[in-house]
Amino acid sequence: MDILQGNQHASPEDFYNSLKEKLEDHHDFPEDYLFKFIIPTDQSKLTEIYKVFDGIKFTLGNRESKNGKYTACNINAFVLDANQVVHIYKEVAKIEGVILL
Repeated sequence: MDILQGNQHASPEDFYNSLKEKLEDHHDFPEDYLFKFIIPTDQSKLTEIYKVFDGIKFTLGNRESKNGKYTACNINAFVLDANQVVHIYKEVAKIEGVILL
């Protein structure tokens, strides 16, 4: 997963700090937050993502690409604050092949 692609931040930590600031400026937590990921179509990858959301109330929607190679995964989760959003993104980023949107 390359969060720095097309990004002006020098390090992942800079990216996450900037993300946290933007979340706090534009969201009124606690609230539902829409997470979007693109993953290779593989049930085990989806399972890994679902484990990150264990214990969190969420709804999901998945859609395979036209050729079936990738799956768009949208998860609408109730989060308490920007720190929780950043933590979830960091955990999902550890999963090989996942693209964060």
